[in-house]
Amino acid sequence: MNFPDIVNELVNLEENIVLVYAFNATGKTRLSVNYKDETKRLNDGKHAGVYYNAFSEDLFLWDNDEENHGENIHLTVQASSLSKFHSLLTEDAIQEKLKPYNPKFDFRFEMDEDPEKGIKTVAFFMKEDAETNIKISRGEERIFVWCFFLALFEVEGWADEQSKHFFIDDPVSSLDDHNIFVTAITLFDLIEKYFKSRKIIITTHHIGLFSILYNWLKKGEKASQFKKRERDKSYVKSYMLNRNDDNTLSLDKFEKSVFLYHLHLLKKLKKAQDDDEIYGFHFVLLRQVLENIASFLGVGQFAYVLQQIGIHNEKIPNMINVLSHKNIFYYESDTVSPDNKNDFKEILNGLFIKYNFQV
Repeated sequence: MNFPDIVNELVNLEENIVLVYAFNATGKTRLSVNYKDETKRLNDGKHAGVYYNAFSEDLFLWDNDEENHGENIHLTVQASSLSKFHSLLTEDAIQEKLKPYNPKFDFRFEMDEDPEKGIKTVAFFMKEDAETNIKISRGEERIFVWCFFLALFEVEGWADEQSKHFFIDDPVSSLDDHNIFVTAITLFDLIEKYFKSRKIIITTHHIGLFSILYNWLKKGEKASQFKKRERDKSYVKSYMLNRNDDNTLSLDKFEKSVFLYHLHLLKKLKKAQDDDEIYGFHFVLLRQVLENIASFLGVGQFAYVLQQIGIHNEKIPNMINVLSHKNIFYYESDTVSPDNKNDFKEILNGLFIKYNFQV
C-alpha cells in the first residue's frame, strides 16, 4: 500500500472513531497531510475538517530576545489561515483547557492591531511574578499549544464549518507520563462530544496513549456508547500503520495483530516500583495489564486475576477502580497513600511470580 491507498481506506470507513498506532518515522504526519489533500479534493478544493499535527506546532516559534538577555522572551505566532479566528479566542478559554494539567505558568497575548492577523505573540510568566517573562519547557510548550487548539476547535467559523472530521496526530511529544494521561482524557472528551457527528482520526507513536484510549473506547465504563446498537457494531476502528522492508506501507487491523504493549506497561510499572515513585496514573496502567490478562484467560473481570495471584481482599478491586478512574488522576495523580503503594507492589510482584513475565 501507499499513502493514497491508506487515505482511501480511511476516507471510506464507516466507523467514526479511528485509532492508528505507528512507530516514529513511519509516516503519521504525511498521512494527515495526504488525508487533508484528498478530502479537500472531494470537497471542491475546500477544507472538510480540521487538523492538529507537527505543522500546527510549527506555528509557534520562540523569540529568545538575546539582544536584551531574554528580557522580552516570548512565543511568536506565525501568520496562517487560522489567524482570523484568534480574535474569538480568549485567554480564559485556553486557561480552562490548561487547568487539568495544573500549569505553574500563566500567559498573556499581544494582539495585532488588525483583527484579521490575530495573535502576534504569547508571553509566559510565573503566576507570582507577572512582570518577568520566562521560557517554559518543551513539554509545557506542547501542552500550551495543544490546549490552544482545543480552545480554537470551539470558536465559531472554523471547526464548526470544517465539520466532517478531526485528524489529530501525536499531541504528546515531549510530555511526561502524567501529562500523557491527561491528554488521553482531553482526547476522550473530544471523542465523546463529536463522534456521532464527524470522523475523528487519532494517530500516535505512544503505546500508553494508544492503549489507554483503546481500552476506554472498547472496554471502559462508557464503552457501550461507542457501539451501534441497531447492528451491534462499534463506532471504533483501530489499526497499526507499518512500514515494510520494501518501504511500502500496510494498515493492519489492530484486532487481528499481535501487539505486546502489556510488556511495555509492565516495564513502566516495574520501574515505578523499583524507584518507589508510584502515582495515581500507575494504577491506570496496572488496571490495563490486569484486564489484558483477564481477557487472555477468557474471563470478564480482572478480580479473577487478583485471585489467581493470591489476593482475595475484596477491597482491592474497588481501590483499583477508584484510583484508575480518570477524574482521580486528572487532579490527584500524585496522591497515593502508603497502603495503596503496598497494594500496588503486592499485585505487581504477584503478576511477575505467577506469569513469569520477562521485561
